[in-house]
Amino acid sequence: MKIADFTEERKLIKRGVRSIAGLDEVGRGPLAGPVVACALVFDFKHKNFADFSAQIQWRDSKLHTPKRRVEILARLRDFTGVSFAVAIVAPRQIDQLNILVASWLAMRRAVEKLKNQPEFLLIDGRYTLENYPCNQKALVRGDQSVASIAAASIVAKVLRDQMMEKYHRRWPQYGFDRHKGYGTRQHLLAIKKYGPCPIHRLSFAPFRHNLKSPRYSKRIT
Repeated sequence: MKIADFTEERKLIKRGVRSIAGLDEVGRGPLAGPVVACALVFDFKHKNFADFSAQIQWRDSKLHTPKRRVEILARLRDFTGVSFAVAIVAPRQIDQLNILVASWLAMRRAVEKLKNQPEFLLIDGRYTLENYPCNQKALVRGDQSVASIAAASIVAKVLRDQMMEKYHRRWPQYGFDRHKGYGTRQHLLAIKKYGPCPIHRLSFAPFRHNLKSPRYSKRIT
């Protein structure tokens, strides 16, 4: 199984770049809940950075167990050689913008929330942030190869999962604690039975094809 490393970051450091943010989002595909983005910056000059980074296998968040993701986030929070910021775009704004634009917006907001703005962005995916005032590089499957992006993906995934677990307590009939809003059979059956709730994305199938149905045209509260 491929482990992400700091090859991309080291190349930039050799070029004189001093601050590099890994940037990723989670929650693009679900039928419910927000899209969540994280921008994360390691301090490569921190005296304990080498020891810290060697103790963690940096992988895309999807390749870690939920328990391991939570453990890594706890270690990131305790380590003084890293800073990160998280931003969300809510379901109704996703419906207004479309999910791709909403994902870009979440990532932009996350970078803007960093206490110190980075000199360079390493972004998971095919696209850079339009008109953002720093150098950038988009990397397809960057969360599987670039450690800073993998770390950002873990933070975003854990925090989004925790949000979905809170939503489950409000609307337990959908099972958000298990599928986190993705279109599982259980989730689709619950939607068919109960209709949408306030965190469902009505621009997504199955909703957009059934909005004339009384069950789908009115959200439960």
